[in-house]
Amino acid sequence: MTDEFADLVAANRRFAETFTLAGFDGLAHAGIAIVTCMDSRLDPLRMVGLQPGDAKIFRNPGGRVTDAALEALVLGVHLLGVQRILVVPHTRCAMATNTEDELRQQVSESAGQDASWQAFHVIDDQLAALEEDVKRLGSHPLIPDHVAIGGFLYDVDTGLFERRA
Repeated sequence: MTDEFADLVAANRRFAETFTLAGFDGLAHAGIAIVTCMDSRLDPLRMVGLQPGDAKIFRNPGGRVTDAALEALVLGVHLLGVQRILVVPHTRCAMATNTEDELRQQVSESAGQDASWQAFHVIDDQLAALEEDVKRLGSHPLIPDHVAIGGFLYDVDTGLFERRA
């Protein structure tokens, strides 16, 4: 029997040899929460000069403030020390450069079965979506006014981001 995860288990064992976060309290020590895309080109902590333990990170396709992200942010603000929230989608995102039909077709072909029923929540206008997400956070009754909220577009080709909302 082969173990498809053996390399990752071995890497984890090496990681654990120098593990330094034992006993960590789970708070966001820098008071930051970041909502961003699941894209592997993004390194949410390092892109803003943070380390493990400094921030709460929520990732999903497109970096949208979904209901699940909102749930995490409300908990972060009230229980985990979050004082600033960054919403950070990125350039060349598949969720903003494909249509719903294109993604369904691609998944159907890859899966070998119909995926026309699956929603992918593509983003027609990335900057408008970012503004909508920032407004959604700012108007939520459980996100206090003292929490700073910013929307930034990250450029995957330069590593820079720019405030857009």
